[in-house]
Amino acid sequence: MKLVRVSAEQWQFQLGKREKLLFFEVLKLYPCIPSAHQTLSKKGGLPEQETSQQLLDEALAEQRAEYKQQLDGWMHGAGKWTENEKGWRVTLSVPEIEWLLQVLNDIRVGSWVILGSPDPSVEEVNEHNAPHLWAMEVAGAFQTALLGALEHGSPDLHG
Repeated sequence: MKLVRVSAEQWQFQLGKREKLLFFEVLKLYPCIPSAHQTLSKKGGLPEQETSQQLLDEALAEQRAEYKQQLDGWMHGAGKWTENEKGWRVTLSVPEIEWLLQVLNDIRVGSWVILGSPDPSVEEVNEHNAPHLWAMEVAGAFQTALLGALEHGSPDLHG
């Protein structure tokens, strides 16, 4: 994923054909963070903890469903992706980039949680953990590309 142009709050990226396929495959994993993972308090003791936790779970489920629907529309929407000789171009606004970063972060963190939150890393790669390791690394690579574009979008790309 390479930033090729920035103009009027629009960021245009170029992806190779296989890179776009890889991007879509990792995005299909959303949502990835297990719903029971996010709690109001690890220690407990909050008033109406169970009711509050249920409200949090419902709000997160609603947000995930909305993001999933948005993601499906974004991936398959007409006019969003333009094919060229080098692969594919996609134009994103800053809010779309921020949204994609949240989606990718869910996939990355969710994969890490599914792997048992290893610290610092998984010692053995096998058929059970390889898909989650792959998802974690690929999501992180796309996050890095998007963040790098936002942070280092050079003036010579503007225009």
